[in-house]
Amino acid sequence: MIFKKKTISEEDYYLASQWKLMGRKLVKHKLARASMIILGIFYFCAIFANFIAPQGLTEYDSKSKNLGPSHIHLWDESGEFQGPFVYGISIKRNKLTFETDITEDTSQIYKIKFFVKGEEYKFLGLIPCSRHLFGAEEGGHVFLIGTDSMGRDLFSRLIIGSQVSLSVPLVGTAISFLLGILLGGLSGYFGGWIDMVIQRAIEVITSFPSIPLWMALSAAIPPNIPIVRMYILITIIMSFISWTSLARVVRGKFISLRKEDFVMAARLAGVSDFKIIMTHLVPGFMGYLIVNLTLEIPSMIIGETSMSFLGLGMRSPATSWGVLLQEAQDISNIALYPWKLIPLVFVIIAVLAFNFLGDGLRDAADPYK
Repeated sequence: MIFKKKTISEEDYYLASQWKLMGRKLVKHKLARASMIILGIFYFCAIFANFIAPQGLTEYDSKSKNLGPSHIHLWDESGEFQGPFVYGISIKRNKLTFETDITEDTSQIYKIKFFVKGEEYKFLGLIPCSRHLFGAEEGGHVFLIGTDSMGRDLFSRLIIGSQVSLSVPLVGTAISFLLGILLGGLSGYFGGWIDMVIQRAIEVITSFPSIPLWMALSAAIPPNIPIVRMYILITIIMSFISWTSLARVVRGKFISLRKEDFVMAARLAGVSDFKIIMTHLVPGFMGYLIVNLTLEIPSMIIGETSMSFLGLGMRSPATSWGVLLQEAQDISNIALYPWKLIPLVFVIIAVLAFNFLGDGLRDAADPYK
């Protein structure tokens, strides 16, 4: 009976498809599994960002400029349990140092409640809604990671900004992935003048330094265009720059595979060139393409963050992680308000998670290893 069970297990293993074997091996990769959970949380928060964020992008409090993270309490000064709450804030200017002294006013208690009313938004971009996951009672504010120089809640802007910082790399990578496969495939499969034109175009694009090329492309974008159009143009810019390396790899793979016997047999059988490319050539190194797709996303995240940080990407009133880091350009600002570097932590976590996931996919791409 034990022998029979082992035989069935082996048969199931050797008859399983490559995708099924890749999935099994990927699940066993601990770092990749943890990365998928982290990225799942990030994208869940991005999808429901307007609901999770206690404030909207247009909300600000001029009296709450550059405040540190709020201290959330459970017991008041008398030791009585109140549930989660924040105290009121007393702000005074120090006449000797000219610095702002911030103290908690224990006479004012603002309880933190769930599903509170706030700024109106469209839930999932469709349904008008004004409920937010949490918030303080009227008159109080809860700033989980502090405020910026205009008195805006950094946590809200961080969550809403993740919609841009996490979606632009996905869309941009998908576009550059398709461009790389299409143009690299055409270049390697047909050769001749098509190969020459595509390779010269790749050489021209890669000869430009990244930052000057970003600046040149971003300068062509009108400053007062709608946010949605800005998002689309930034995505196109990122895709236009990043497809070249994949195209060269695909070209090399096609050159090595196009003279194989199975390709010649398909041609003799009258199979179209498009079907040969999509059915016979691309699946031959699909594992590498998936890994490349995963590892390209972190560079896209860094690229979008860098563009917005330099003022070349998303601009106010829109927000992204790079926009939030613009205030971190001044060292003295960071020394006084170190919480403004917290968006950088989320950039690092997202990049590492995608890298670990790509590492797991790279190992899973060879399921028989």
